[in-house]
Amino acid sequence: MILRRVSILVPLLMIAVLIGSFLIAQPFDYLSKGAPPGEELKVESIRLNDSGIHITVRAAGSEPMFIAQVQVDGGYRNFTQSPEGSIGYLSSVLIEIPYPWITGETHHLLFITSSGATFEHTIDVAVETPGVKFNDFVGLALVGLFVGVIPIFIGYAFYPALMSFGEAGREFAMALTVGLLAFLLIDTIGEGLEVAEKVVGGLKADLVVWLSAILTTLVLLRIGRRTGRPPEGPELAMFIAIGIGVHNLGEGLAIGASLAVGEVALASFLVLGFALHNVTEGIAISSPIQKESISFSRLSLLALIGGGPAIIGTMTGSLSISPFWTALAFGIGAGAILQVIIEVGGVYLRRKRDQSVPWYSTASLVGFWCGIVVMYATAFVVRG
Repeated sequence: MILRRVSILVPLLMIAVLIGSFLIAQPFDYLSKGAPPGEELKVESIRLNDSGIHITVRAAGSEPMFIAQVQVDGGYRNFTQSPEGSIGYLSSVLIEIPYPWITGETHHLLFITSSGATFEHTIDVAVETPGVKFNDFVGLALVGLFVGVIPIFIGYAFYPALMSFGEAGREFAMALTVGLLAFLLIDTIGEGLEVAEKVVGGLKADLVVWLSAILTTLVLLRIGRRTGRPPEGPELAMFIAIGIGVHNLGEGLAIGASLAVGEVALASFLVLGFALHNVTEGIAISSPIQKESISFSRLSLLALIGGGPAIIGTMTGSLSISPFWTALAFGIGAGAILQVIIEVGGVYLRRKRDQSVPWYSTASLVGFWCGIVVMYATAFVVRG
């Protein structure tokens, strides 16, 4: 038995020999001899301040690339690169350009490599990037508070009215939760894939979104059923809060990054839109909790778990975090939301089975579609 287990080293050794042989001998490189090196350059973040334009770029190509010249608004500009020299595969550098940018104006950037390849990027609306000053962080934290925590507390206020309708009200609330989470799942994956487009292809950020979502779902399902039974009541509410919280983290990162580079006009309108969009999160978190087990302290904790990450996200997103991590956050958030949909749906179906009634009802169908319609309608305000 021991000998059989040790035998796994044989194929592993063979794989190591194969990899080593190809890396050393490179037997098929002659087939691409004379072909120009493939180059790819992505702008990951931009910071604007009194000293000029500061850009973080990441490279992905068959050969190390070298940025020879930089143009801003059609003119060649002096620049410094840190670290200096060529940029290796999937490596990033900071490009600093002492350029007198103008607030509110559009600026066009062009990077020219030593091979003659060019890569463009446009700053649509130039605004000074929030710094590390206390006032900057307070403002960003307030954005996260209004986007994440406050809407959840407002959503809690719907709970007593829904429960006053008895079993029909509880069915409506549960179905509403599944509907809004289904919309949130699709929206989260979409946002993750959208952010992934800003990442160099070599990092496979789109695959990271899908794989992190699947892995997160499986891990949370295992954790939730560690006692041998699916989570219900307050425990299920906690998982709903966690799923929404991870989603709000990714949302906060995207908002912070957008505010930092001036991609968002009418910031107050944007925050209001997100707040309205997220009110239903409070209904979702409170829906599986029985009336007698609700306490203000527990609801506050769940609101902090569900909405607090938006505060962390907006503050961190303004610090020029790589879009790769934002895409990963959206992927994890999608996985957490899918786990919640499975568990909430399971609770609903078990209740119907115990009552020996069909799984569908007028209250549940109306609730599900209301969840989708409300999220869809408020999404217009967010994008506006």
